[in-house]
Amino acid sequence: MKNIFILFILSFLINCLQAQPVKPIIAGPMIGHTELRTSVIWLQFSSAVTAAELRYNNGQNTITKFKINGGEFNTASVVLTGLEPGKTYPYAVYVNGSKTAAASGQTTTQQLWQFRKPAPDFSFITGSCAYFNEPRFDRPGRPYGGDSSIFEPMAEEDADFTLWLGDNWYTREVDYFSDWGLHYRASVTRSLPVLQKLFKKMPQYAIWDDHDFGPNNAGKSYQLKDKSRDVFMKYWANPTYGQNNKAVYTKISWNDVDVFMLDDRWERSSDDLPDSINGQPDPNKQMFGNEQMEWLKEELLFSNSNRKTSFRIIATGSQVLNPYSPNDCMRHYPKEFYELLAFIEQHHIKGILFLTGDRHHSEVIKQVRNGMYPLYEITVSPFTAGIAKTRGDEATNPARIGKEIDEQNYARFSFSGEGEKRKLTVTFIGTKGNTIDEWSVFSSDISK
Repeated sequence: MKNIFILFILSFLINCLQAQPVKPIIAGPMIGHTELRTSVIWLQFSSAVTAAELRYNNGQNTITKFKINGGEFNTASVVLTGLEPGKTYPYAVYVNGSKTAAASGQTTTQQLWQFRKPAPDFSFITGSCAYFNEPRFDRPGRPYGGDSSIFEPMAEEDADFTLWLGDNWYTREVDYFSDWGLHYRASVTRSLPVLQKLFKKMPQYAIWDDHDFGPNNAGKSYQLKDKSRDVFMKYWANPTYGQNNKAVYTKISWNDVDVFMLDDRWERSSDDLPDSINGQPDPNKQMFGNEQMEWLKEELLFSNSNRKTSFRIIATGSQVLNPYSPNDCMRHYPKEFYELLAFIEQHHIKGILFLTGDRHHSEVIKQVRNGMYPLYEITVSPFTAGIAKTRGDEATNPARIGKEIDEQNYARFSFSGEGEKRKLTVTFIGTKGNTIDEWSVFSSDISK
């Protein structure tokens, strides 16, 4: 009788589990690249979803069908078109012909301000290094991933977009060397409940660093980098992804700010190559590669010709200016480092700031230049990963402005004011939404 009872209970539980409806949406909706008259909506559906459509009203009650990728990692995105600048559009998502919406949300287009009024005040939030624990595949010992609640105050921000600075998920040994593993890591991270409100609140943009590109310190020799790029394009909705089917660099413009989002992994040489040979920069040691460097130069020239642009932010996963960084910094790739700085100086590119992640602490670095405005680098890290305090000479880095932030944090970049009084305020914020530190600079201070 006891065995019969146990079998009955097991049968009952199995039937109950089988009766549970499969959620059609695993992750999202996530707002992607948003312009003056278009906006991208991304979702990940369950494998049971074979058809989906998004309904919104652009004056014509538009219905737009998703192009479903299908399979286990069933991602899809759709572009809302025919929108008007500076307006909010509710939308609803329907799957498999259902008359009931599986998800809903709203998206707001950018404002058309050029030649009409001063650049609007706005803000974006940013950070890097989001490690989410999965104990069976994590390193033994103390969990590396910390408190994930930081995404809750981020989702409450009244910001215009989020910029992810790399290590947006952490591949593990079980992921590195298979296409399925790379997809799995992105999928399981993207589906976490703590992220969904943020994804739905504002547009999301991203660059990558080594841990969401592949193994630790991976570069151009990583044999699955093409597969990794495919995963990146399936799970983010950036405006573009490199050139000629290579890399993932791109550019976004929001009001009077241009953001150049660089790929520091696709063409990256080994960190172990010497920085210099016979006293000269090693010509074979590159972080970005010739094609991306030429693209960046052309984009900087194009941006510099626009007098309405006040700040030009170069975002990349690795630090750039830090003179005491022990490794993983553009200074250790001196050919490109001095080439880029010389180009900025030669062509009088105004309003340059560097925005970086990776280091598991946050800080502001200043580099003084003769005859030109100083360069600044804002490093923001980590969202959830372990803290890494600096050591040795770097602990008292004379190039650092203010304090080193050794706790989980994100940053809010707020732009306000007009003309020469246009101001950027960077606020570093902790897991409870508390202000940790603040730094600011006027556009006129970095335009001389």
